[in-house]
Amino acid sequence: MKSSSDEPLGIGAAAARFGLPAHVLRHGESVGRLTPARDGAGRRRYGARDLERVATVGRAKRAGLALDTIRMLVSASEPDRRRAVLGAEAERLRAVVEAARASLELVECVLSCGHEDITRCPHYRAVIAADS
Repeated sequence: MKSSSDEPLGIGAAAARFGLPAHVLRHGESVGRLTPARDGAGRRRYGARDLERVATVGRAKRAGLALDTIRMLVSASEPDRRRAVLGAEAERLRAVVEAARASLELVECVLSCGHEDITRCPHYRAVIAADS
C-alpha cells in the first residue's frame, strides 16, 4: 500500500486514510501492533509497512477475527502457529457463512410464502423441526 507520494504520513493523515481516530493508531503502538518511525521532532511517521499493518488489522477486525488472532496474523514470528490459528478461524468463518446462508434462505422463503401464518408453511415447519 503506497501513499500518493512515497513519503511517510503523520498520524492525522494516516488515521484519516483509514477513517480512524488518531487514538486508535496510538493504541496500536502502545500494544505493539504498530511501530512508526519518529521524525526529528518526535512525531510519528507511518511508512508503507505501517500502513499495510493498519489495513491488515482493519480487514481482520471487519472479518470478525479475535484480537489474539489479529496479533498472530500481523506477527512475523511463528508462521506454523499463525497457519494453525488462521486455519481454525477459517473453519469458524465457514460455519458462520453457512449459518448466514441458511438464515437468508429461510427469510427469503418467508418473504415469498403465500401463507398468512408463517408457522403453517411446510418449508418453515421443516426447518424448525430440523432445529428441534
